[in-house]
Amino acid sequence: MSVVVPDEILTATRMTEAEMRQEIAVMLFQREKLTLAQASRFAGMHRVAFQHLLASRHIPVHYGVEDLERDIQNLREMGRL
Repeated sequence: MSVVVPDEILTATRMTEAEMRQEIAVMLFQREKLTLAQASRFAGMHRVAFQHLLASRHIPVHYGVEDLERDIQNLREMGRL
């Protein structure tokens, strides 16, 4: 699915397309509609950069048991655990 943001909306908000994507990603992450990985992909940012963006806005990163288990599995697959 594609979402088209008219140029007039970008002009009215004085935002670039990238900034608009970041704002939407932050909002959806904050409302727990997207995971950190999903939100960072939607924003077109590396996950660490997206975490820095969240931190700059004092938005806590939700890190639950599922995230921990996924990270442990990834480390095992990489041979680091």
